[in-house]
Amino acid sequence: MGAGSREDGGGFGGGSEMREEEAVGGGRSLRCSGGSPRFGEALGVRGAARAGGSGDRRFRGPRRGAAGDPARRARPRVRSACGWWLLVVWSLRLASGGLCAPRTRGTLQCLQVSVFANRSWARTDGLARLGELQVYGWRNGSDSIRFLKPWARGPFGEGQWDELQRLLSVYRGSFTRDMHEFVKMLRLDYPFEIQVSAGCELRPGNTSESFFHAAFQGKEIMSFQGTVWMPAPDAPYWVGRATKELNQDQGTRKTLQWLLNDTCPQFVRGLLEAGKSELEKQVRPEAWLSTGPSVGPGRLLLVCRVSGFHPKPVWVMWMRGEQEQRGTQRGDVLPHADGTWYLRVTLDVAAREAAGLSCRVRHSSLGGQDIIIHWEGSHSSMWLMLVALLGSLLMIGCLALWYRRHRSYQGIL
Repeated sequence: MGAGSREDGGGFGGGSEMREEEAVGGGRSLRCSGGSPRFGEALGVRGAARAGGSGDRRFRGPRRGAAGDPARRARPRVRSACGWWLLVVWSLRLASGGLCAPRTRGTLQCLQVSVFANRSWARTDGLARLGELQVYGWRNGSDSIRFLKPWARGPFGEGQWDELQRLLSVYRGSFTRDMHEFVKMLRLDYPFEIQVSAGCELRPGNTSESFFHAAFQGKEIMSFQGTVWMPAPDAPYWVGRATKELNQDQGTRKTLQWLLNDTCPQFVRGLLEAGKSELEKQVRPEAWLSTGPSVGPGRLLLVCRVSGFHPKPVWVMWMRGEQEQRGTQRGDVLPHADGTWYLRVTLDVAAREAAGLSCRVRHSSLGGQDIIIHWEGSHSSMWLMLVALLGSLLMIGCLALWYRRHRSYQGIL
């Protein structure tokens, strides 16, 4: 379920031309003519007012309902800040599982989790991943985006990142306040958790597909498709009312569409180029076999470990000749500190059937030459028995020699 796909063209931020649109509450929401609008402009009237006064006590923006405030002329029941959607797309850190896991290296996925314990306590954390690689992080108590790779700034200049991080502090306050207002309007109960997955994926032929999904208590409730918010098919009844309120804010929808369909794909292309040397590196895996804990009398748990490979995609299977063993159990692919990966694959078999099995590993770094390691547990057992027998004979010989010398010393005395 995606927010839509489109043809991409032009440079960063280029490829489309947006005209001035009227946001809910009046005023201009966004101006773009062949180039990227500044982040502040993308917030629109209500978002710009918040940038001066919401979520940060150091600033005081226009008061709601004050003379000259456009929001006084047409104020929606729930305020939906454009800054909320802007920052969800770009700078969030996930504290628990998210939606729509990245599919390819050309996918930028921003993930968020927000926990609301009650009216006075809430926190939001987020991360952003390029494919399977985490590139950005954001902790609840910080206004700064954490760059986890030296090339993570991509095509953005210093000024763009500074402004984005300034909006991050605005986002925290406005998002939290808006959620509390939704709770009041929809008569929901505390505590609850909101999860968001948003971003874009580059496709062949200079195209891209965007996505924006929101979940409540771990279950998807709505998504942004094309230009509108849509409730999930089995979403609670109140989600329809929430999406109706969100769809009234044309400024936010225009901004989100621009971010997902124009800015995101161009940013990902620049990020892929900046991190090319790391993203395209190939590291060969190492593999070895062992046995795991006993699973029962007369049975063996065969373990195939594969470690130190990059990139992450890998195929590992227990085989008998050319036949895949259906009982193969694959664990999670886990990261090493150096950016490579580790995988453990097991097979529960009867001890008498272990002979003839092998573990096969396929990885892009191997150039089509699979790693095949044959299980030789029976031979290993024979060697262990032989070593144990020789050790026992050696110990008996030493004891016999000691006893003979001890008897000879007693005869002399």
